[in-house]
Amino acid sequence: MSDALLAVVFVVAATISLFASWVLVASLERVGARVGLSESALGMLAALAADAPEITAAVTALARNDTHVGAGVVLGSNVFNLAALIGLSGVIAGQIALHRRVIELAGAIALWISAAALAVVTGTLTPLAGLLIVLAVFGPYLAILLASHERLAVLRLPGSWRAWLLRAVSEEEMELEVAIHPPRGHLRDAALAAGTVTLVVGASIAMERAATELGTRTGVAGIVIGALVLAAVTSLPNAVAAAYLARRGRGAAVLSTSLNSNALNILAGLLIPTVILGIGAPSSETTFVAGSALAMTALALGLSYANSGLRRGAGLTLIAAYAAFAGVLMTTS
Repeated sequence: MSDALLAVVFVVAATISLFASWVLVASLERVGARVGLSESALGMLAALAADAPEITAAVTALARNDTHVGAGVVLGSNVFNLAALIGLSGVIAGQIALHRRVIELAGAIALWISAAALAVVTGTLTPLAGLLIVLAVFGPYLAILLASHERLAVLRLPGSWRAWLLRAVSEEEMELEVAIHPPRGHLRDAALAAGTVTLVVGASIAMERAATELGTRTGVAGIVIGALVLAAVTSLPNAVAAAYLARRGRGAAVLSTSLNSNALNILAGLLIPTVILGIGAPSSETTFVAGSALAMTALALGLSYANSGLRRGAGLTLIAAYAAFAGVLMTTS
């Protein structure tokens, strides 16, 4: 297959994958509304569906023992998400007010998971140990988000902890509620979701293979293909959604959805596949990308917490940090 044809395959596959993932998100949200899921549950479901292209591309690369591309897609997507979702939202909206309890709750989970990913990539932890450590915090966090307030109110926790947790969950639901208003779905929405899953997976596999082959032929490092090219392309649905919300003054919802999206990326796109397929030997390139994802997460949370939200200057700082990350990766790979 010629380089030109490979490029056409990449563009067509990327277009199909991104469009199908958008349809998938909308269909699953309607199905979730039909069965009565909460805003938090709908947000988590939408994040998982929107992550389908990068998760599929990462698993495809890992299955071929291409750790640079596989880990790069997941971790590079997380860096891109923080700049394109949170940073861009701050620039577009000018100022976004955020609840500090939401930053503390979702932020602590995000930092924990990012640190675990870095430990796995560097070989400090095995993929299985990393997965168990992540599930130890993400499992209870997910259960808390999906639980009713009545169940949370009877948790055996100190009174002040229980009250703080109830307020944090309520505030996160308030942020998500303004972003998620799907109509109640029907059987055709479930069928459409099932069909588009197959389409997303197939197109994402073709996209990853075409991009990797083009990179090999042109001498572009696999980590650049994964962490910059595929990471940015597969994250475009999330970025478009974030820009849409920010323009409508609903940028506060972006923090929860972006952090949850990044957590699901690491869990489903890196840790679970590498437990089964292995992760290979550590490298300076993947370590840099994983470290950048952790640092970028800390920077986004720090800027958000310091100002109880995001301002345009903070958004520009996150975008500039991503530009620096991309520049270092391209010049050192």
